[in-house]
Amino acid sequence: MKLIKVSMLLALGLSQSLAAQQCYEEVATNDDTDRFVINIDGTVSDTKTGLMWQRCNYGQVYNSETTSCDGDTQPLNWQASLKGAVNDSTADYNDWQVPSIKELASIVDHRCTDPSIDADIFLATQSQNYWSNTSGISNINSAWVYQFSSGLNSLHAKTSNVYLRLVRYEK
Repeated sequence: MKLIKVSMLLALGLSQSLAAQQCYEEVATNDDTDRFVINIDGTVSDTKTGLMWQRCNYGQVYNSETTSCDGDTQPLNWQASLKGAVNDSTADYNDWQVPSIKELASIVDHRCTDPSIDADIFLATQSQNYWSNTSGISNINSAWVYQFSSGLNSLHAKTSNVYLRLVRYEK
């Protein structure tokens, strides 16, 4: 497979180890990354879906001078994620929400691994699970997540600690 992009990401934690994102052009995708518009306020507009995403993980603040995310992100349980979204005011918007599983799927880039997202657009993404607001049907004590290491989704107990990236409908 031909490698088309390698973004060096600083792994979080005390060890200053580097993880390399790998993206392959041979993997078929319907997604056009040109659809994402990076805004100076730390948000990303998706012209295809009409959604606006936070560039940084929940708990981090976008630094426009360094075009990076400041602060630490901490995994949260599902209930804390829902409460956090209600109280978030990133870029002076007050209508942030935990994305549905379909909304979260719209930013997964299956051409890439570690993380399986465009790391130049969505900064500081962990190669870990991210919450959706979509509960399990047969088990309401679980909710759907996307694992951004591999781009796969699964159900996790709502008491699990999982990462979060918020979304809103752009008006």
